[in-house]
Amino acid sequence: MAASEDIAAGNLVVYPTDTVYGIGADIYNQVAVKNLFLAKRRPFDMALSVAVADRRMMESVAFINETAEKLIDAFLPGPLTIIIKKKPDVPDILTAASQKVGIRIPDHPLALEIARRSGPIVATSANIHFQPDAVDIGMATASLGNSVSTYIDAGHSPSGRPSTIVWIKDKEYEIVRQGPITEDMIKEALQC
Repeated sequence: MAASEDIAAGNLVVYPTDTVYGIGADIYNQVAVKNLFLAKRRPFDMALSVAVADRRMMESVAFINETAEKLIDAFLPGPLTIIIKKKPDVPDILTAASQKVGIRIPDHPLALEIARRSGPIVATSANIHFQPDAVDIGMATASLGNSVSTYIDAGHSPSGRPSTIVWIKDKEYEIVRQGPITEDMIKEALQC
């Protein structure tokens, strides 16, 4: 898969997810992550999220507690990003020097295959910072142009809405961004 080869070479790739198109890079390649920030014109003090292929890969990036486990079981793969404590080898440039990381398992076969082949990849919307999220490849290309090596066109995004982001603090949680998964759904999952 050309996208995985590009990521391994330190390049940027635009890929489809179950929410909106994402722009990805190897999370452990700090030059690639820096180039992604520059391509998006995103401030370096705004952390980037991570997409993984499965639970085991998630555990290589972050520490999973009981609250996170309940949300993973209920919603992933799916449109939920959970913010939890990162593992020490996750680069600070990715997390804006924070000790936590946003992480998700996208419910899209191409996104999962790229992560399966490449390892954990950056998961952030494929657009210039503060511009509309790319719901098709044309929007991503118009926004990011030649800064990206590979664009994968999978048609219009299924939901067109970014994921819900939940910050987990031990047993407490905070919704950072409301997406397709509502607070009521999260409360219900955590009561199990």
